[in-house]
Parts: sequence; structure tokens; C-alpha cells
Amino acid sequence: MPEFLKVITTDEFVERLGRFARLPSECVPLDAALYRTVAEDVLALEDLPVSARSAVDGYAVRAEDTFGASDSFPALLEVVAEIGMGILPDGAVGPGQAAQIPTGGFLPLGADAVVMVEYTNRAGESSIEVTRPVTSGVNVQEAGEDVKSGAIVVPRGRQVRSQEIGLLAALGFTEVRVYRRPRVAVISTGDEVVPIESTPKPGQIRDANAHTVSALVRAAGAEPIAFPIVPDDAGRLREVLQHGIVQADVTVLSGGSSVGTRDLMVETVTSLRGVELLAHGVAIRPGKPTLLARQGDKAVLGLPGHPVSALIVAQVFLDPFLGYLQGGSLRRGPMGQRVKARLSTSVHSTIGLEEFIRIRLDEGSDGTYCAQPVFGKSGMLSTMVKADGVLAVPMNLEGFARGDIVDVIRF
Repeated sequence: MPEFLKVITTDEFVERLGRFARLPSECVPLDAALYRTVAEDVLALEDLPVSARSAVDGYAVRAEDTFGASDSFPALLEVVAEIGMGILPDGAVGPGQAAQIPTGGFLPLGADAVVMVEYTNRAGESSIEVTRPVTSGVNVQEAGEDVKSGAIVVPRGRQVRSQEIGLLAALGFTEVRVYRRPRVAVISTGDEVVPIESTPKPGQIRDANAHTVSALVRAAGAEPIAFPIVPDDAGRLREVLQHGIVQADVTVLSGGSSVGTRDLMVETVTSLRGVELLAHGVAIRPGKPTLLARQGDKAVLGLPGHPVSALIVAQVFLDPFLGYLQGGSLRRGPMGQRVKARLSTSVHSTIGLEEFIRIRLDEGSDGTYCAQPVFGKSGMLSTMVKADGVLAVPMNLEGFARGDIVDVIRF
């Protein structure tokens, strides 16, 4: 028999999540790589640009031909060519010569600078006056100045943003190797749970957890797999759980609001062949009876049944875990921007439990934030909607006093 509710710390739970291997990689089309994590260093196969090009509209020149030029004593140059876009010139610029060039045009041989058109005057059909001198390299993007061939342009572990897409496209990449998206089986349990399209009878509740968890899974870049609601029946739960483990990388169970049903969940999970119970009980509030198990490289995460507790535990553990499986670092959740804010009222916590308190942020005219605790029971989902984030109270503190500056983690 497994040892139930042997409470461990949040850090210990995160360490056990880190025992799972990241998912294998796959190649996807470049435009499908947005927000995916790169599985190997991407190396440039060519220089960018491939040849020196102009950064302005103007005239490609030899810088030495413009030395001393001014409005009073302009340098007179012969225009010998007009450079077209996207064409590598086959001619050259010699002493006393210039070539008209657009922004992005490739410099002809002999030219080492570009004079902006604003600092030139036409002097006949084929000549210009240069009224400001330039030095070598001015208004020029040299070959390989943006990216050198062989350089790492996107390192392993980097999440692909629109700017990475643009750079890879400019270098000719049509696909990129990224970590596979996790597949997550989402299973709600309980005799009292009914589908959301049903009208609950006395003692019944709609299945909010499956939809909440599935939304979080999608936001984390993973793919949820919805399963029918499972009653408090060991045989049926075991059957559905086995299907979830086969089909998914992570199986998420929610339910077990009473002692008896919590025991049913952990007993059913641990009764499966090859399943190792890694944790059952975490020193957090809400979410103390959280469960973690593994079967080979597959993870099983058991969430509380109360909707707020289930969502907070999913934010604290599931969200960063899904990012880790996709190649990211295993961060201590919840994920989100940390914001400094001043507490509007004291908050109290229990020594020995890390508590996550819902917070509404009010921004003042000076740009500072006031943190307003949103109090409510664990089943009140409206408190999560009213909140902008959470405040984590460390397990060694009894709370924070009114006026304290705290870190609020925005949802």
C-alpha cells in the first residue's frame, strides 16, 4: 500500500517533475514554429547580407573622393551607373565616379560608402555635386554584418517569436526543429460532476475543471485530449486512466474532494502496473492533496476537486512542467510577470504551508500598484476572475503586513 499524504515542499515537488525527460523533437514548417522551443542550435548557412548593401537612398562612392566636400566646395563626381534592387552589379566605381543606389541595393566594386541623396545636387545629366564628406563604411551594411555564416542564429532552448521567424526566413530556412507539443489527457472525476450543457440536480455541479485545465494546457502550447467524466468507481477510473496514459504524455485527473474519493484516486493510480508514486501531498494552500506519479516516461498529475484549488495547482505545477517538456527550463510556478505592489491590507498564512492568495492590482496615477487581496472559499471561481494574479506567501512566514511591498505574479 502506498503512503498517503506524505507532505513534501513545493521545491521537492518541482524537483520530482524534473525527473521526467523532455519530449523528442520534430521538424515543422517555419510558419508553424511560432512559440515553439528550438531543439537544437540553428546555424546560419550563409552571410546576411551576402554582399555589402546601402542603408540609404543615395550614391555609392569611394569615400576618399568626398574628403573636404562642403556646400561651398562640393566634390564633383560622374554618375556611371544606376543600381537596381536585388541585382549584384557587374560594373565598378573608379576614381571620381559614383553609382545611384536605393536603400538595400548592393554596392558595386570599388565603392566603400554611400552619400545620402539629401547631400547631393545634380550637375548635368551624368554628374552630381557632393556637399558632405563620408568615410569608409558610412551608410553601408557590410557583408555578414547582420549574421556571419556558421553563427548560431537561434540557440537551443529559445522560444521562437516573430523576430526569429523573420531572421530564419531571411536566411532561407523553410523549417525548424522544435520540441514536440505535449499531449495532455484531461479527466474529471466524481459522481456529482455533470457536463456543462446539463442542468445540475441538487448536489451536482457542472464540470468546470476540465474546461479550465484544457484552456491552461492550450495556453501552454500543449494539446488537451478531453475524456468523459468518470464516476467514483475504481474499475471505470482505472480503465479511463489507462487509456489516458497510453494516448498522452501527461494525464491530469481532477476530483476527490472528500477523503474517500482522494483515497480512491491514489489507490487506482498506484494499482496500475509500472506506476511509481512520486508525491501525494504538497505543503501548499490551496492544493495540499496534489498527486504526482509516473509510468515510464508518462506523468500523472492529480489535482484537487475544488475549481480554484485545481486551477492554482495547475498554474503552480502543470504550466511550468508543460513548458519544461517542450524544452524550456523548469521554473518554479506560477508562470507570469512579477509586479511589485503595496499591500492594501494584512494577509495571514499558516507556518509550514506555502499559500497562494488571489490579488487584484490597482494601478495608481504614478504607475505604482496597490495589491488588493480577493478573499473567498476554494470553490468560488469568481474570485479567480476578479483577481489579476497571486501572491505567494513563503511557508516560513505567517503572512505580510499592510503596506508591505510584495511580488504579485500576474496571470
